[in-house]
Amino acid sequence: MLTLHRVRAVQPAAGAEPVPGHAVVVDGDRLAAVGPYEDLLAAYGARARIREWDGTLTPGRHEPDGAALLEAAYHPDPREAGDLGTAPLTGAALAALAMTETRWGASARRGLQRLLACGTTSLTGPFTRPAVRTAVHRSGLGAPRPPAPLAPGAPADFAIFAPDGTCLATVLAGRLVHRRR
Repeated sequence: MLTLHRVRAVQPAAGAEPVPGHAVVVDGDRLAAVGPYEDLLAAYGARARIREWDGTLTPGRHEPDGAALLEAAYHPDPREAGDLGTAPLTGAALAALAMTETRWGASARRGLQRLLACGTTSLTGPFTRPAVRTAVHRSGLGAPRPPAPLAPGAPADFAIFAPDGTCLATVLAGRLVHRRR
């Protein structure tokens, strides 16, 4: 299915100037087109689902400290907030927990959701804990690659940021994996 993402601007690559009035078309897990919204609407509008976002579409963030964030920190379950708080636990607080592979996997999934909510589209391992490695692989963030410039044929991995810098949405392989509520 085709999806046309209408945004305020498209920043085609890290460090590039955002181009106002541009949009992207996603076909499966790839970008089909990048260009002026009106042109893409005329070419794809009859066949595409249209998503409108009040922000700038970018290649997303690369997280070089992925292993440290997921394997050296515990991301508490919301049901544990009364006892453990909501911030990731490290050091002595982490050492005091009874960590099983199951608990590491659940923590990694919560940590990955935090990363996706920040517009992360790639991260770096290696991940040595099997449960963490599985969670990373299933999230779609498993391939250690820097964000690619937004161009036809490129992977449909991108993030959309509001004018205040918060992440509105994260898309991996053409799938909407985070949407700010």
